[in-house]
Amino acid sequence: MAEILKGKPVADAISAEVKSEAEALRSQGIVPGLMIVRVGERADDLAYENAALKRMRACAIDCTVTTLPEAISQEQLIEKLSAINADVQVHGILLFRPLPAQIDEKAIQHGISPEKDIDCFNPVNLAKIVADDASGFPPCTPAAAIEILKHYRIPLKGKRAVVIGRSLVVGKPLAMLLLKENATVTICHSRTEDLPRVTVEADVLIAAIGRARMITDGYIKEGATVIDVGINLDDTGNLCGDVDTEKGKEKAAFITPVPGGVGSVTTAVLARHVLKACKIAVQRN
Repeated sequence: MAEILKGKPVADAISAEVKSEAEALRSQGIVPGLMIVRVGERADDLAYENAALKRMRACAIDCTVTTLPEAISQEQLIEKLSAINADVQVHGILLFRPLPAQIDEKAIQHGISPEKDIDCFNPVNLAKIVADDASGFPPCTPAAAIEILKHYRIPLKGKRAVVIGRSLVVGKPLAMLLLKENATVTICHSRTEDLPRVTVEADVLIAAIGRARMITDGYIKEGATVIDVGINLDDTGNLCGDVDTEKGKEKAAFITPVPGGVGSVTTAVLARHVLKACKIAVQRN
């Protein structure tokens, strides 16, 4: 039976570290600041916003929310982001996505300065992940998955890691972060032939494909570590991951729950990224 790798101890450890450093900066008159930009009133955006506000308060980071109308034009959004970029009191900018249909995300990716882009929206930061440039900011969710593996001392060096999912938000950057830890990485996706044959070889299996409870025990190697990044609603409206946890526990040695796993660490990583952006700004000025 697998050991459950809960996210709260990981988030608490990161938050304590960030709070200590943020308070030290405050004692010097430097206040780390996050600006959340929300377009419209999506329920999932509001839920994450509330969690982020709570985390920033706990980490001694100032956080402000800019709420924009859902009907905002692309030009107006770019103009607003430009103004926030110019605000020296804002060190990190988090723009909730997906954006409304009238906004072309590719057209505004460069609208957030790479130095303030703490969730890897700007392609410059994605390139930095590939180049192993420590000044960049990986997306908070894949970074949270790595933090869980490190916290629980799951070995990655030389291990075979399989990532199910190839999005720019999770799958691809997560593969780069695993490579940085010297894992041997395979990326699978919806068109991978005989997917279980590939995943059953993984020492570390990370599911980020967005299909409720798709990954059952037949996909999992005996004694593997399973990280579930998926956030889905099942047929009865209950929150669940991409992994069938009950079946997965019979094969895996370690497994993350949903909820209470990777998702609970993302706001702590967000706080760490804001602190990092603040320190970069101080050094630059």
